[in-house]
Amino acid sequence: MRFSNVCVEAVAQHLPDNVVTSEDLENRMRPLYERLKLPVGRLELMSGIRERRFWNEGVVPSEVGAIAGEKVLEKTGFDRSRIGCLISASVCRDFLEPATASVVHNKLQLPGNAEVLDISNACLGVLNGMVHVANMIELGHIEAGLVVAGENGGPLVHHTIETLLSKPMVTRKEIKSSFASLTIGSAAVGVLLTHKKISRTGHRLLGGVSFAASQFNDLCRGNDDSESTSGWSPLMETDAETLMREGCRLAGDTWNAFKTIMNWKNEDIDRVFCHQVGSMHRKLLYETIGMGLDKDFSTLEILGNTGAASLPVTLAMGEDKGFLPSGSKAALLGIGSGLNCLMLGVEW
Repeated sequence: MRFSNVCVEAVAQHLPDNVVTSEDLENRMRPLYERLKLPVGRLELMSGIRERRFWNEGVVPSEVGAIAGEKVLEKTGFDRSRIGCLISASVCRDFLEPATASVVHNKLQLPGNAEVLDISNACLGVLNGMVHVANMIELGHIEAGLVVAGENGGPLVHHTIETLLSKPMVTRKEIKSSFASLTIGSAAVGVLLTHKKISRTGHRLLGGVSFAASQFNDLCRGNDDSESTSGWSPLMETDAETLMREGCRLAGDTWNAFKTIMNWKNEDIDRVFCHQVGSMHRKLLYETIGMGLDKDFSTLEILGNTGAASLPVTLAMGEDKGFLPSGSKAALLGIGSGLNCLMLGVEW
């Protein structure tokens, strides 16, 4: 895919105030650690994640997604009456029906003729949403669109720990399949895309490529992802080692196709922003694509894996920290369970 008329006008992030360290989680699991003689500190050691953040109890995805959306509109001063599409793209939703985007649309008081929908594709949701909006802009159907995500990882982490502690004969193998769940955090993000003729920032979305390896769709499976009125609680099982290995293999294939589509070489790329999973994944990914870590901006140490919000939140924080100067060519490397990989190129 190539885009000639699309700009990523702005990205804005919204984070919880509640910081939960990996040590905090291990203290909750102390009885289990002691029984299985697990070394304290293994969670941070294996993942590189020192801490993550959780929303207050009762916070729902639409609430924080709308805040992030409002932030990006305020950041740009963009006229919300010109928004032609709103997408909520987080893994987490308020409910199965209606679309969480309908709640965000109402909260932001967007125009009634805007297309309103959810897009769900694990951790790739926001990038997929960006492509959907970009296609609409490129085709001349709309002049601007907004993608938001409000990820609520707290219920998953809390229920995972409660489940492990409730099983008197839980094994190391069962803990291993639950390990990825303990790396999850919470965050929200808003991404505003516009036609280049009305853009004030000129951050061009140039194009990208998407690949799938769906034979590995069973490597990460989760049930309900929200605190619904039915009383369901989230739980996820992950073959983390195979997921990392095959995900990075898919990323390598996607990277080669991406560079061909973009007509870029590794040395042409100034900055790289990747979906934040863990330190071992980060190391293997950049070894696979032959890029130095000096071009990467990392947030996994303080945010953990925040699902579909992970990559765009990292992009927003990188820009805020001055890591993305004007004129930079940047690659956005999205990888999600399924397996799916989507890479986009921007010129900031």
